[in-house]
Amino acid sequence: MIKRIFVCVGLFSLLLLFTSSQLFAQGDVVKERRKLMKSNIKAYKAIRKAVKAKDFATIEAKAKVIAANMEKIPNLFPEGSTSKNSRAKAAIWKKWDRFVRGTKSNKEVAEFLAEAAAAKDGEKVAILAKGVDCKSCHRSFRKKKKKKKK
Repeated sequence: MIKRIFVCVGLFSLLLLFTSSQLFAQGDVVKERRKLMKSNIKAYKAIRKAVKAKDFATIEAKAKVIAANMEKIPNLFPEGSTSKNSRAKAAIWKKWDRFVRGTKSNKEVAEFLAEAAAAKDGEKVAILAKGVDCKSCHRSFRKKKKKKKK
């Protein structure tokens, strides 16, 4: 009888440990992807400002940041990784191929933008800078921001 209780308590403890570690891991991945998305926003804003100033070095550097970040995004969305701080929609995992295609497409545009900036091709830079865009993905796969109550 005592053996059975110890076995049950041991199994319950293992289950609890496994479950809690999964919850902490999801919280970490949500935190990491929020950090990455903020990095993209900063880079995108810097690119827009640099396009006006014809600052090709900044455009190239920030486009490379976005391209590198786009490569990481799919790994930062393990299935079901949501939390109260996450605005990810379940559609990400239902339409995974489309989600990944979007990140690859944005990565490619960012790479082309970096190349055009390195070549100091202002015309291409102006066109490609408009193509580095997170909005299309966010419309499909991100919940709207909750309005703060007054």
